[in-house]
Amino acid sequence: MEQVTFFENNFEHAKEAFLSNKKIISGQLPFADIQHVGSSAIPNCLTKGDLDIQVRVTREQFPTAVKSLDALYEINEGSSKTDYFRAFQDDSAIPPLGIQLTVIDSEVDFFWKFREVLLKNNKYLKEYDELKKSHEGNDMDKYREAKSGFFIKLMETSEYKKL
Repeated sequence: MEQVTFFENNFEHAKEAFLSNKKIISGQLPFADIQHVGSSAIPNCLTKGDLDIQVRVTREQFPTAVKSLDALYEINEGSSKTDYFRAFQDDSAIPPLGIQLTVIDSEVDFFWKFREVLLKNNKYLKEYDELKKSHEGNDMDKYREAKSGFFIKLMETSEYKKL
């Protein structure tokens, strides 16, 4: 059983790591919209200590983006693979890196929206951190299930729907 552990967010360190990776990705995909997402993109949010990046491209650019990112990073085999989503990772990076490649305006083009809602609404951010605290040291799969429920609820908010 994989256990989940959370840390205080070192926002400045995460921002530097994001900018470094953004430069690498932009060199291969100058047309992509590259977003710092996940908990490390939100100051004062508890984090698992990893860095999440969303790479947004058009449907036509997606196959090229898959090939380019595959040359730079390892495919996340535990994640789904579709015509509009692919996940990559680099567990040896500091901090460990997860990249979500999405087609713009597809059903999975939501990572940046979650960030925006949490940045704009401290109530949701506190609720998210409380959810994390309640799963500290517990099963990662159970945490992911609870996190998924939280984000499904977040998608029903007026703040999310405006994006």
